[in-house]
Amino acid sequence: MKSIRLRSPFGLEHVEQVELADPGVPGPGEIRVRLHASSLNAHDLAVVLGQLPVVDGRIPLADGAGVVEAIGAGVSEFAVGDRVVSTFFPPWLAGEPQFAGFAHTPGDGIDGYASEVTVRPATAFTHAPKGYSHVEAATLTTAGLTAWRALVVEGGIKPGDTVLLLGTGGVSIFALQLAKAAGATVLLASSSDEKLERARQLGADHLINYRKQPEWAERVLEITAGRGVDLTVEVGGPGTLAQSIKATRIGGRIALIGMLTGFAGVVPTIELMARQQRIAGIGVGSRQHQIELVRALDATGIRPVIDRSFALRDIADAFRLQQAGEHFGKIGLDYAL
Repeated sequence: MKSIRLRSPFGLEHVEQVELADPGVPGPGEIRVRLHASSLNAHDLAVVLGQLPVVDGRIPLADGAGVVEAIGAGVSEFAVGDRVVSTFFPPWLAGEPQFAGFAHTPGDGIDGYASEVTVRPATAFTHAPKGYSHVEAATLTTAGLTAWRALVVEGGIKPGDTVLLLGTGGVSIFALQLAKAAGATVLLASSSDEKLERARQLGADHLINYRKQPEWAERVLEITAGRGVDLTVEVGGPGTLAQSIKATRIGGRIALIGMLTGFAGVVPTIELMARQQRIAGIGVGSRQHQIELVRALDATGIRPVIDRSFALRDIADAFRLQQAGEHFGKIGLDYAL
């Protein structure tokens, strides 16, 4: 079967397509899945670039969607022909997180889904939403579930809330769609007027160009009459956190999910304490969270925004587009191309 492997010292020039042995038939509790699609995330890019340590020869990509080809003994949740999508933390089935880091994450601590076929425990997948293409389904594992947990599980979003989103990548656009479906007012910041207009078409209520207005928290306070937003989905990290704190209301919530501006930095703790805000570090979610997300997508009809899809063999070009930051929503990998 065709697969992608990463070679030390890593980097896009060290991503190679190889032929690997077929994984065979599923054992007890396992399913065999013919993979049809994946999608790219910031975590995947960090792995490929060597910013997160992985073993030489690792198969990348946390997201995988496809069709069940065979089931092992004891599997009752799936049947041959079911369309499924992978989970980010296969051992985290429900409840509170039980571990830190990515030792259990496909494409990082274990091999990922940049392959034509995989055999895994049945609990490493959930059903895909009804009517979704494989590329659409593959966007849920990381980006979709992160947005869901930030807004619904941890954020407790409700009708009438105000939500601030940063950028127009996969998580932020998913969060825009979910927040609007929940009846929230959405403020969205981007450096591109063109992307802001596309966000408006998806329902964003207030748009901020942070390149034109570097102190964008001031604009958020203007829009909210000095109050600040109820919830900020913070994807930038240390370079934007101070302004997110300022833009969020007293007693408000910040979902810290991103590292786009770096892995560590200074936190304005005095302002955070004075404003009595809660910051929740969001590391995607559990299998149960994903089941609930799929149920919500079936109920609302929300479909992910796919900027462009690449063939699996062109994965390095897909990552280059991601690096350039020119995409809106998700970048897909369609294994049929």
